[in-house]
Formats: sequence, C-alpha cells, structure tokens
Amino acid sequence: MRSKRWCALQRDERCASPLRFPTMPWAISPSGSIPARRAKRCSPSFAAPSATRPLGIAAGAGWRTQQGCSLCRPRRNAQKQILGYQHSFVMISVVGTGLSLPCDGEPYGPGDSEYAAGQRLLRRVIGSLGKRFAQYVVVDGGFATAPSLRTAGELGLRVVARLKDNLPELLAAAQQRFPGGPPTTVFQQGPDRVEMWDADDFDPWETLPWETVRVFFYRQHKPDGTVLEAYWLTNFAPSTAGPGSLFRMAKSRWEIENQGFNEAKSRHGLEHICHHHANSLLIGWLLTLLALTIERLYRLRYLHRGAHPIRSSAELFLTLWINLFRPGLADTS
Repeated sequence: MRSKRWCALQRDERCASPLRFPTMPWAISPSGSIPARRAKRCSPSFAAPSATRPLGIAAGAGWRTQQGCSLCRPRRNAQKQILGYQHSFVMISVVGTGLSLPCDGEPYGPGDSEYAAGQRLLRRVIGSLGKRFAQYVVVDGGFATAPSLRTAGELGLRVVARLKDNLPELLAAAQQRFPGGPPTTVFQQGPDRVEMWDADDFDPWETLPWETVRVFFYRQHKPDGTVLEAYWLTNFAPSTAGPGSLFRMAKSRWEIENQGFNEAKSRHGLEHICHHHANSLLIGWLLTLLALTIERLYRLRYLHRGAHPIRSSAELFLTLWINLFRPGLADTS
C-alpha cells in the first residue's frame, strides 16, 4: 500500500460519537502520505528552470491550555510555571518551483525535538518518493546541525541552510570576512538590488563530514529603502550553483512559512483541535496538507495550465480518487 499507508485506519471503539468521525484516533502507519503521492505524481510539471526540485522543512505549532494527549509539550515562563501546552509538527514541502506543495508532516512530543522529527520526515519522504524526486533541501538555521546535514547527505541531497548563532564559530568567521570588501556579485532580483558575498573555503566544525563549507551573505535593497541581510551555508560547489541561484534557493525558504503554515492556519484551521488525541491531531494535520495540495493543483494546474479544456471539480475528484487506489494484481490463474 503506497498512497494509503498513513490512511491504514483502524477504528477506535472508544470514540462512538459521529461528530468525531473525521478525526477519530485511528491507527496510522506513517510510511507514506497522500500529499507526498500527489506531489510526486505532479512534480515534473512544475520543475524549476534549472530542472532542480527543492524541499523545504520547517516546524509549526498549535496551543492548548490543558494537557490531554501524548503530543502535549509544556510551555513555561521564566519561573518554570506551565503556561499552556504546545502541539508541534514538522512540515516538508516542495518549494522554489512556482507551486508550493506540502508533502508530509511529522509530529514531535515531549522528549523529542523538531530536529529529530525533521530527520525522520526527510528519510520517510525520500524513501517513499525516491532520491530523484528532489536535488536539495532548504532549511532554517535550527536544522543546520551535523546530524541533520549528514542525513541529507546520506539521502543524496545538497543543503542550503540559514547560518545563525547556533554555529557560533562559523558565524563569527563569516561575519569577520563578510561584508568586507566589494561584493562577489551584484544583480537585480525583480525591483530589488542584491549584493552577495560568497566563499567556499570555510572550515567545517568537528562533527560535520564536509571538506569545506561554502558561506554566502546577501544584502537585499528594497525600493522603499529597506535592507535585508542574512548569512547562509551550503555544500553546493560554485561550479554547480552560482550566487544568483543560491539567493533564490535561500529566499524559497519563506514559502513553507507563508504558503505552508501561515495559509494553513489562517485559511484552513490548522490550529483547530477537533478531538484532543495524538492520532486525531496527526490526521487533522495531514488532511489539511492534502487539502492544500489538492486546492493548488486544481486551481493552478487544472485551471491555468496547458491547452486542455477546464476540468470541473467533479472531474478532478474522480481523477484523484482513481489515482489513490492501489493497483490490483493481475489474475494469472
């Protein structure tokens, strides 16, 4: 079972109320997801001009005032008093291709971390969709740790990661060198003027199995006078990805925040808890990601792309339903 793996459902007889049916605590086998299956089926139509398909990873959360499930993570103030409970999960999405498609999500509860959940999620998605599905992964600075970077390398993925103070030695070395001297390149990105400093000879920290680290720093000048600056690290070779490509890869990081978590929360009720149970939360999150993927494929692909006639919602639903079925084995008796 491929597309139905995380929907391999077993009803919990403790939940008899039909109002809880959409999010009842079903047993889930998280070895694949419908959003990921749909992203794989449709991704070639939305490949970037460079023929690379990136993945973005980020973490989000919802809140509850009382503890009620195994995913409740206490949030405390400076006096260690519990203010509430946080429900968190990591999302992975296709980004940088003109169409953001959430692929999958992985929850993490007490004693777990978003970094460990991110590694599990990346392994599951690449294992389900294949190594050729994506060429690199874009992550925030929190995921720029040696275990996460090693995981991406083992899966055959390049990494573009925000460089922050969780890597103090590398950040200090980058700040000492950049932005001193003239920029490596200056280019126009839409209405913005971008200056970039780029070098590939920084030393890796002890636990990172890279020969060198490539660090780049950009200064983005907006028409209104606003200036945005950020440091990033990568293991892309200069012959493989130039400064302009790296800048666009880095900026695609915000897609998973804006078109992933923000849109899911503000328009699709991602933080709403229908039933306070760990499996119910996970099912609700995955169904929201699936809904986002279907909506974007229908609105952007079926309505605005290609020479085919406009397909109705019923036709899209039928196509989706047929594609979700497991292929039957031929009867050779």
